[in-house]
Amino acid sequence: MSKALPLAGNKATKPSAKITQVWRDYYELTKPKVVMLLLLTALVGMCLASETWVDPMVLIAGLLGIGFLSSAAAVINHAVDHKIDALMARTFNRPVAKGKVSIERALWFAFALGAIGFASLALFVNMLTAWLTLLSLVGYAVIYTMYLKRATPQNIVIGGLAGAAPPLLGWTAVTGEIHAYGLLLVLIVFTWTPPHFWALAIHREKDYAKAEIPMLPNTHGIDFTKTCIVLYTVLLCLICLLPYLTGMSGNLYLVGSSALNAYFLYMALKLKFKPQSDTAMATFKFSIIHLMVLFIVLLLDHYLLV
Repeated sequence: MSKALPLAGNKATKPSAKITQVWRDYYELTKPKVVMLLLLTALVGMCLASETWVDPMVLIAGLLGIGFLSSAAAVINHAVDHKIDALMARTFNRPVAKGKVSIERALWFAFALGAIGFASLALFVNMLTAWLTLLSLVGYAVIYTMYLKRATPQNIVIGGLAGAAPPLLGWTAVTGEIHAYGLLLVLIVFTWTPPHFWALAIHREKDYAKAEIPMLPNTHGIDFTKTCIVLYTVLLCLICLLPYLTGMSGNLYLVGSSALNAYFLYMALKLKFKPQSDTAMATFKFSIIHLMVLFIVLLLDHYLLV
């Protein structure tokens, strides 16, 4: 039998497929799912700072700037941690770790994203938000990624402040000033971060040990980490009452946040006292839903005026 001739279209599609893969690699560098969650908290910060609707220019330029600078921090994280990522099952296929994007190109990409993001905030929002967002980038990409992550098991607690900043950035984008309510939103995310990340660290404890990263389960044991998750979750439940107690939010938020916090605490207690093989990962996944829905409830409460 004679060999079938290749379709003419196959050769034409190969370059486009390669370009598509390159763009996917660069898109993955930005950690889009993480950035989208950060932008949700920033959006809620904007809306809560405004009595009516947010000015469209501030909304678009603010989210663009915060998003681009957050993405730049994520790209730097990929470049700096490429050797660690290559050792871990969760991250070994990342573009820089896999060699699909060079360190030099990743850093240039981060610089471009950061420059566009900073310019967007400086020109169309305000300088306070621009500098605070840049400071958050330095906090995550430099202080946390380059130093804290390798220096102390409290890395995620201290470094979590940078990741908790977006709701305050959203607030300052609208008002041009730092307000106690904006700081309260930061406090919620800051307290949420340790139980969220430590649940993942328990699930990936062997990975972090292999990469020699001093995560709490590796330095103090899994049981101690579970206790810390319970204690931080209790603290989170208390802090989440503050928006209602201070008059920042109303009844809808109180009911919604109480339900979310109760289930988060249930998951933390289950992880501590009656864990199954998938409990740590289930707790980690729910923590993401918890923060996302919590901020959506804050938003609904603000506009429905319950």
